[in-house]
Formats: sequence, structure tokens, C-alpha cells
Amino acid sequence: MENRPPLPPFTLESAQRKARAAEDAWNSRDPVRVSLAYTADSRWRNRAEFIEGRDAIVAFLTRKWARELDYRLIKEVWAHTDDRIAVRFAYEWRDDSGHWFRSYGNENWEFAANGLMQRRIASINDLPIAETERKFHWPLGHRPDDHPGLSELGL
Repeated sequence: MENRPPLPPFTLESAQRKARAAEDAWNSRDPVRVSLAYTADSRWRNRAEFIEGRDAIVAFLTRKWARELDYRLIKEVWAHTDDRIAVRFAYEWRDDSGHWFRSYGNENWEFAANGLMQRRIASINDLPIAETERKFHWPLGHRPDDHPGLSELGL
């Protein structure tokens, strides 16, 4: 069985490391890389879509990033328990017509003992924004360590 540290039970510090690792993976926009953080039979609810298993996760993320262009994400821990972490997040993206959006959401994560996520429940709302309202301006990929987080940005 593969391990994906940090492992539960989570402290605030290990929950923050887990959230940043997830943020980095999602900012890579690599569906296979992201899927490896989940159990083979992981179950998701993403908005109104229900997803089960790594293959379905890869297919979902491939569709997502084909339409959500220039995607940049920030996650922040909201709460944690032994094997669960709640995060809030925001991400900015544009569609193929050049219209920009900021998507806000909350995720509830449940982890197996090996540190892989076995359940993800996400609620997300999209807000159209003008390009001048964007706050996430780092090059695509990893958010620089000195870039402000959600709280610092007033989000």
C-alpha cells in the first residue's frame, strides 16, 4: 500500500502541508499527477457531478482544464480533525472567449490511513470578473511562496 505523507492524524501544520501539496498538484494542471493523491476507489462530489475512482478523476480533470484556461488556485485550511481536512479555495481562470472568472469553494476531505484521499466533497461558485480584477498573477504552475494567500488577499 502506497503512503502519501503527511499521514493522519493531522495537526494544523500537517493539514497545511497537505493543502499546499494539493494546491501545487492542481496548479500543475496534470490530471494523472493529481489523481495519484487519491485512493483507487476515491469518491468525489464536485458541484453536481459524482465521480468514483482514479480513471474518472483523470477524465474529469482533463475536461475541466480543457475549458478552464490559465487556471491558478489557492487553498487554505479551514479546519481539521484526525483524518479530515476542510479547506476553502479560490481559483481564477478564463474561458476560450477570454472571459475571466474567480471560482470560490469549500472542500471536505477524508483520508485513508496511508494519507491518500478517499473522499472529496466540493461546493463551488463562479463569479465573472474583469481581467483587471484578477489577483493571481504568478506564472502558471506552483504559487510562489511569497505570494499572498486567500486571507492576505481579502478573499
